[in-house]
Amino acid sequence: MDMKEIIRTRKSVRTFDGKPLSAEDKTKLLSYVESIANPYNIPVKFVWLDKNKHGLSSPVIVGEDAYIAAKVPKVSHAEEAFGYSFEKMVLYAWSIGIGTTWIGGTLDRKLFEKAADTAADEYMMIVSPLGYPAEKPSEVDRRLRDKVHGDERLPASKMFFDGNFQTPLTDSEALAILEAVRWYPSAANMQPCRIVKDGSKYHFYEQHKEGYRNAYAWDVQKIDMGIALCHFMSVTNGTLITESPNIVVNEDTEYIATVMVKD
Repeated sequence: MDMKEIIRTRKSVRTFDGKPLSAEDKTKLLSYVESIANPYNIPVKFVWLDKNKHGLSSPVIVGEDAYIAAKVPKVSHAEEAFGYSFEKMVLYAWSIGIGTTWIGGTLDRKLFEKAADTAADEYMMIVSPLGYPAEKPSEVDRRLRDKVHGDERLPASKMFFDGNFQTPLTDSEALAILEAVRWYPSAANMQPCRIVKDGSKYHFYEQHKEGYRNAYAWDVQKIDMGIALCHFMSVTNGTLITESPNIVVNEDTEYIATVMVKD
């Protein structure tokens, strides 16, 4: 599968078949995460966590054998860097048949942070179970996916704009590329990403949702923005810059970054 196909077909997996990852797949994944970089040049360190050794679990996960966590320094843009890097891991895992799902709330955070040896100057924002997807999802899995409408995404007209936030983007070539962004996963499927196309520049904005800004020490939806940037930059020859354009926005909308796409 090419990257667009991986992005489009990847799904959150919460029900696993109970088999541990093969030695070959574990080696592939751990080798890959060592190579992951993000456009913010902020180090994101991945940590393999043995479920039984550390007594780890989540009430929404069934049949997992291990987890993978990641840690990031407490610096500016930590959330975006984390989201970008963690999604790179998620997409690679899917490409070799390994299931994952983003978990930030349904876990014993202190236990996972201890297992990952998280330092005082680090955030361990998200973990994911690892394993091979079961043939059928559990009842909890089905209910959760239905609750957040996990198979649905906003229409392009609500996400992508041309020059300002009043004009929906109609450029078919640009929309074809942005389809990779439309299918990014986000916390509770809230989909905060908005993009304004400005020539060869794509300006990324976060549309804040009530209740998410102060739930943690970090902005959960900035992690989502990092995921969106990962999807876009994975299918384009783009360069990230952070120079806010003079585009009028609502008070709930925050500029995040710009990706300049080369012809």
